[in-house]
Amino acid sequence: MTNTTTPQLTKPNLVGINHVALEVGSIDEALAFYGSIFTFKLRGRENGSAFIDMGDQFIALMETPAPSSDRERHFGLVVDDRAAVRQLAEAAGAKVLPGRFLDFLDPWGNRVQVVEYSDIQFTKAPQVLSAMGLDLKKSDKALKELADKGITF
Repeated sequence: MTNTTTPQLTKPNLVGINHVALEVGSIDEALAFYGSIFTFKLRGRENGSAFIDMGDQFIALMETPAPSSDRERHFGLVVDDRAAVRQLAEAAGAKVLPGRFLDFLDPWGNRVQVVEYSDIQFTKAPQVLSAMGLDLKKSDKALKELADKGITF
């Protein structure tokens, strides 16, 4: 007789996002496009891919001859100045989408949603912010949301 019971496994916890991968038509054009909007360091580059550093996370740009686009699929970037992103994205030729958020489409149809660090619950460890050369603060509303979850500064 075989044992038909399986030990109950503990589900792993989601801890964060390591990276987001975007399909682009050209690595050089994508680096130029995103470089016209954001300040960043290149983590690395290989044949057909490049990696934009965000401290302890990164964006992977993956070159493909026919990038796909989607109307609702998106990823969110946290920045220190959302108003400046809007101006720079428009100047770079991004299609800024209507709505209460700052969403835009890059030239390959990737939807980017931009939020400001001070206004959301997302946090970076102080040592990561320091290594990135950033001194960012949270709004009272964001601090309250964090405190309600037991996360205090």
